Amino acid sequence: MTDTDSSPFAGEGPERHFREGLEAGEYRLQFCDDCGNNIYYPRALCNHCGSANHSWRAASGRGTVYSTSVERGRPEAGGDKNIALIDLEEGGRLMSRVVDVEPTEVSIGMAVEAFIGDLDGTRLILFRPAAEGAADGT
Repeated sequence: MTDTDSSPFAGEGPERHFREGLEAGEYRLQFCDDCGNNIYYPRALCNHCGSANHSWRAASGRGTVYSTSVERGRPEAGGDKNIALIDLEEGGRLMSRVVDVEPTEVSIGMAVEAFIGDLDGTRLILFRPAAEGAADGT
């Protein structure tokens, strides 16, 4: 017989914890307490070292566009949309959208800042171009 309460798979999953943070207006990232790496997407075991010891920290919100594409859409369906892979300052990469700029203006290497937005009734991490000097912290 195993003690399921001490299992990293017991209780509410890390995805739920992440989603609850978004609903509360908080962008948090999971970090491994043993190797120190960012764990994204949220999971029970570190994808770098396999540890079940992790904690949540507020994300800086800063990132860089790694890759970008334009999803073409009819104007009556909202028009074209950007889809991008964003390298997070803390490490890790996620798929999202860069908004507040024309989809074709998003470029590889562009500095971006995260915010919690709403897309079709779901709270998500979205990005917008960073303010001048934000990429170098000035």
